[in-house]
Amino acid sequence: MSADASQTADVSDVQRFFDTLNEFCSVLAIKLYRLRLDAPPDLPVLPCLDHEAMLHERIAPHAAAYVQDRSGNLHETVYIPEARRMDVEVASTLGECSKESQDRFVGELKQRFPCCAVRVVWPSRLRGEYRVGKACRAHVSLRDVLIGDDLDKTRASVDRLQLISTLMEKQSRSASWGARTVMTPLVAAAGFVSFEVLGRLGSRPWTSAIRYLVVTAVGAFFFYYGIKAVQLTEMANRVWKRSTEYGLILNERRRLAKSRSART
Repeated sequence: MSADASQTADVSDVQRFFDTLNEFCSVLAIKLYRLRLDAPPDLPVLPCLDHEAMLHERIAPHAAAYVQDRSGNLHETVYIPEARRMDVEVASTLGECSKESQDRFVGELKQRFPCCAVRVVWPSRLRGEYRVGKACRAHVSLRDVLIGDDLDKTRASVDRLQLISTLMEKQSRSASWGARTVMTPLVAAAGFVSFEVLGRLGSRPWTSAIRYLVVTAVGAFFFYYGIKAVQLTEMANRVWKRSTEYGLILNERRRLAKSRSART
């Protein structure tokens, strides 16, 4: 199949995906990665920022949707046509849905899309996704962004969150700078001092073990410090991308509201 034919097939599958979702829940916003719909719905449409930022071609084209089920709970699901797979992303909807509603939503997806594998993607503590979710919810909720009535108030909250993400990124730079410039000489100094001090005690069986233990402990602390600096940078980027995504949704909601007003 040619690339154009494959793209056409993917677009058709994605359109059926959205149509089927609307049969049992309400699609509130959609995200597209390397796909373009022929007839975009009257909904906020934005790019998939997580994968656009990766700048490589190994991610298959896909579509995602924020939806509200009949009980009012919010979910995010991602459809990858090439892999015939659907992912239910939990990180983006933390605090917006119950475990029971999530199980019902997953069961509905399996029933409506029997040809696709459905999996739940849980947040990663190593990547700080739970902390990112808490930081975002402390200032603005996904529910307000998607269906809230006071767009001006929500916009102010999103702007505040984006400012905080910028401060987080600066803090992560300080940690990274410390890992690059301070910790390496510290490891070298600790190794030198330990060998000098212990060397004065003479050649004893336990002196070599203590030397290696000191250098290993300092090196382990250096490794931990570096990992924390990387984690801070990752979390800052995620908060920034979340706030940017919220801003795009609000902009699209304003544009669509003006368009509807003009038609009436």
